[in-house]
Amino acid sequence: MRPALAAWLVLSLLGGSGAEGMCGGPPAAPSRSVPAPQLNPEERLSPHMPESLRCDACHAIAFQIEEQLLKAEGKVGKKALKESDYIEVLERSCSQDWESYGVLELDGEKRLSGPGLPRQQPLSVMVSGGPWPGRLSKLCHGYVGEQGEAQIYGAHRRGPAALRQLLCHGDKGPCAGRKDRPDPPKALQNEL
Repeated sequence: MRPALAAWLVLSLLGGSGAEGMCGGPPAAPSRSVPAPQLNPEERLSPHMPESLRCDACHAIAFQIEEQLLKAEGKVGKKALKESDYIEVLERSCSQDWESYGVLELDGEKRLSGPGLPRQQPLSVMVSGGPWPGRLSKLCHGYVGEQGEAQIYGAHRRGPAALRQLLCHGDKGPCAGRKDRPDPPKALQNEL
């Protein structure tokens, strides 16, 4: 009889039935509902990055380019890369999958979220995939084509702030004149 009683007790505790109802179990945590951002037709369907998200997108692209170039330089002892090498790295940077980026809504404003962008509130829903990776890739290739690989690599060699300035904050950059978002924090690097 004891083995049957022990088995019933274990099963009722694991199954969540019986014991909670009889013992009054822990109170239920208050539920929270966080809606997904409501995207307008341009944000859902356009092949281009919406104007309102271009500054965020530029910072994400600058971050990814910086990360890829630092990684490549680390393989050659932090020396300057040869032209053919940095051209390859820039191509790879723009052609990556960009799946870790998406859009979320904070205080009624849509923002791009992902690596290299400031952390968002912990309770938010991010819509990723869909058109966002293609838009980021297209925008990245556009920046490389407009600025040129040598100029981008030169800015990288001067530091992350110089690269963001070149791509995002110049006269015609998507963040020109905007002061509403601080520069993203520099990613921590593991150095041996």
